[in-house]
Amino acid sequence: MIVVTTETVPGKEIVELKGFVRGSTVQAKHIGKDIIAGLKTIVGGEISEYSELMEQARQQAIDRMVKEAEQKGANAIVTVRFETSAVMQNASEIIAYGTAVVVA
Repeated sequence: MIVVTTETVPGKEIVELKGFVRGSTVQAKHIGKDIIAGLKTIVGGEISEYSELMEQARQQAIDRMVKEAEQKGANAIVTVRFETSAVMQNASEIIAYGTAVVVA
């Protein structure tokens, strides 16, 4: 599956539009990682525990979006975007969305 943020795939032609696809996940903070992150806010620097959590969440959202595109018969997703929103305290929703297409 080709996944791009552009409207086209370089060197390919969009031959069929399959429609809107999305994938999402809601992730909550892990208490152990939250304690470590709290300590890191004192000394500064990247909070790698949260970076890893968000990377896993983004990948899960992408995987779900790709699965939906495959079910529609697409071989590419164009104009991919991400959105993140807080759904409750200590939990965020990550959404990946785009347009499923067939390219040749």
